[in-house]
Amino acid sequence: MSIDPDEQGLERHVAKLVGRRRALQLLGVGGVAALVGCGSDDDDGGSSTTNAADGGTTTTAASTDSTTTSSATCASLPEETAGPFPGDGSNGPNVLSESGVVRQDIRSSFGSSTTTAEGVPLTVELAVLDLQNGCAPRPGAAVYIWHCDREGRYSMYSQGATDENYLRGVQVADADGKLAFTSIFPAAYQGRWPHIHFEVYSSVDAATAAGSKLLTSQIALPEDACDAAFQTSGYEQSVQNMVRTPLDSDMVFADGYSQQLGQVTGSAADGFTVSLTIPV
Repeated sequence: MSIDPDEQGLERHVAKLVGRRRALQLLGVGGVAALVGCGSDDDDGGSSTTNAADGGTTTTAASTDSTTTSSATCASLPEETAGPFPGDGSNGPNVLSESGVVRQDIRSSFGSSTTTAEGVPLTVELAVLDLQNGCAPRPGAAVYIWHCDREGRYSMYSQGATDENYLRGVQVADADGKLAFTSIFPAAYQGRWPHIHFEVYSSVDAATAAGSKLLTSQIALPEDACDAAFQTSGYEQSVQNMVRTPLDSDMVFADGYSQQLGQVTGSAADGFTVSLTIPV
């Protein structure tokens, strides 16, 4: 799978972010639990081969990496690149302005296509907290998430998926600051550890207008969950790609990922759930 030309400029951008984030760490900024209820390119648009033998389904539960902290501290997550395939109008197409983008189930395209992305079921549970209000829940905040499909493609951009808008959607936080999406486990494509992109907005109106963002970041998926998911049919190329780019060497997460490492429960057979707390 080839790397998109936009990756080169993106790597320089990430390098700058890395330096800034390390400076913040020296000042003592950091350390939030990746747990819902406290108190996820640089992306390659190419596709990988999916015509491979069935890798089987595992029922082994996956848990968080040891770098995930358990702390009452509530701090802003690191700002990350949205990558070249955000779909928010900042680089080409804008799904946020389309009717139907506010939805809980993002597995299928909406509008002119109803194609459903295949893969291991994944529920994404997020909790948005208010940094300016003692990290109380932030009801009404909106989160836009997007990620690649089982073949490593991004809808709206990648060859074979330009007419799709699956695996993209917006949800609004409830009274407890919580929201959830139904999706599929994303692939590991060349040059990146498996991840989910997200943007946080003050309201659904701000999100659908692609207005000012409160935060742009990414969720890193734990290795044991990735290993289990990638044993199933269709993810064969992901096994090789993940080995080539360990989490500690990923261009986005290499400088630290404890705040962005999702907590995962479940199994490949029954589906996984990944949870993350997002203070903004």
